[in-house]
Amino acid sequence: MGRFAKYRRILTGSPVTKSPLDLYTQCAFLDPDLLGFSSFFAFQSRYATTVKRTMGARSFNQIVGYRRLDELNEKLQPFAFRVTKEECVDLPPKVYTRREVPLTDEQEKAYAQMKKMALTLLEDGALTTTTTALTQLLRMHQICCGHIRTDAGEVRELKNNRLDALMECVEEISGKAIIWANYTHDILAIEKALSKKYGGGCAATYYGDTAADDRPKIVDKFQDPDSELRFFIGQPKTGGYGLTLTEAQTVIYYSNSYDLEVRLQSEDRAHRIGQKGSVTYIDLMAPKTVDEKIVEALRNKIDIATQVLGEDLKAWLI
Repeated sequence: MGRFAKYRRILTGSPVTKSPLDLYTQCAFLDPDLLGFSSFFAFQSRYATTVKRTMGARSFNQIVGYRRLDELNEKLQPFAFRVTKEECVDLPPKVYTRREVPLTDEQEKAYAQMKKMALTLLEDGALTTTTTALTQLLRMHQICCGHIRTDAGEVRELKNNRLDALMECVEEISGKAIIWANYTHDILAIEKALSKKYGGGCAATYYGDTAADDRPKIVDKFQDPDSELRFFIGQPKTGGYGLTLTEAQTVIYYSNSYDLEVRLQSEDRAHRIGQKGSVTYIDLMAPKTVDEKIVEALRNKIDIATQVLGEDLKAWLI
């Protein structure tokens, strides 16, 4: 359809969230000649470092890094411009902090076993095991959160300190709060714990199984300063986009994911027009675990965006 449009313009909040290669289709839509490449693969060859891999009878180029990002930034300058939220909206700065949550003995034992299994799969050298190895990493993250899903699909509870750490955070704050968690098991456990301590109606969940008719009602109730609904417990991929939750000045990440876009979008549910105070972001993290690796991966993606877009590096989750 773009080819039939007399004028074309792209408005986007975060043009680079997964890799610099995100830019290709956006620029090609505006004008195929802007970047000077006839195909995506030529663009990838210029700005990505690849290694040839073989999986069974199929071979492919796996991206292992990026290069010439200063050159890419220069190519963007003639037809792109950025206006930051800070330039448009007078909002207080974000405040980041982290709360370390040590693993229990039961968690440490399960984590060590899962880590050994994942490393064994990765060191095996056969890429057919990669998916299984990534599954092990996901399970390591679940262990940090206090549970694990077995091969049979059953969720097994592990003695953990994370829910207690969350309750301590809640005791230290006043007003409403957003709590983001990746796993349905955690979302339901958090709601149960908060309701038990602060009474029914104090918390609402917003995730994949939340009925479509209930979703706007939950947001409206949370945004009502006189409402008893104090805690919005959500799954970032479900509630992290498009919602306005500015009644909260505290956002707690019970768990993170590798998706930078999800993180940035979920942060800004509270930090947007209508927010009158500074927003504090608290990350619950088990030290020396995959929790820290996830944050490191997010920071690396921000570093990539910095090189491509020429923006100042955010002081994010130091």
